[in-house]
Amino acid sequence: MKQLFDNVSAKCSKLVTQEYSTSFSLGIKFLNKKLHDPIYSIYGFVRFADEIVDSFHGYDKKVLLEKFRNETICAISEKISLNPILNSFQKVVHDYNIEWELIDSFLISMEMDLEKVSYDQPNYEKYILGSAEVVGLMCLRVFVKGNDELYHSLKPFAKNLGSAFQKVNFLRDAKADFEILGRIYFPGVKINSFDAQSKKNIEEDIEKDFKQALLGIKQLPPDSRMGVYLAYYYYKNLFNKIKSLPAHRILNERIRIHNAQKFGLMFECMIRHQLNML
Repeated sequence: MKQLFDNVSAKCSKLVTQEYSTSFSLGIKFLNKKLHDPIYSIYGFVRFADEIVDSFHGYDKKVLLEKFRNETICAISEKISLNPILNSFQKVVHDYNIEWELIDSFLISMEMDLEKVSYDQPNYEKYILGSAEVVGLMCLRVFVKGNDELYHSLKPFAKNLGSAFQKVNFLRDAKADFEILGRIYFPGVKINSFDAQSKKNIEEDIEKDFKQALLGIKQLPPDSRMGVYLAYYYYKNLFNKIKSLPAHRILNERIRIHNAQKFGLMFECMIRHQLNML
């Protein structure tokens, strides 16, 4: 019975999410229960692709990513895959009418990560679109449950939120991205001359994304608003921590919010949401 396989596939995507991201796992718990499996499935898909380009050193990443792309196409076309992560993802694609152009854009950004490069502005924007903004749009497709008018009205805000998350990740992971992966994402930024002004310019850009994203979160359906706000609240606090530190700290350590602090932020977020203080 395929339903059993689909259930197992969804559990695999949930496990991937829980193992790789405490913050997103917490956020998903505060979505309506019916939304859990679809969002786990999206996260599992994007996480596996990201792991290929970020972690599988010593293997032919280009070949692995090409196989992953082809298997994704087959899974969506055939509505099944023996890869449980792709099987759960294809189901979400069909259930919520997720456009191929979003998936293709994401995979193109992963392919861009195969090269050790510094990004100019056009390629930076292309990478942000594919690696983060379209992921926000995939999730938005789930949240609006087929309401195309609501999807298109919230689309710009979902892109802002994905963009903010990704840029915060770039700052958080700047040391590892450069030293291990040979990447510098921010246009015009040189690691050996990364100073307070460079950091401030990046932070001002991120502030704009966060400000716009919050406007969209307030318009989300009630069954998804709290979970998305929790992810926003966590990342905004991580961003504020990064803002408070000098530029050289960003290049010498990975800035984190520890799990105990995350749970504290969770309770703060719940109170703010209940008091309508978003």
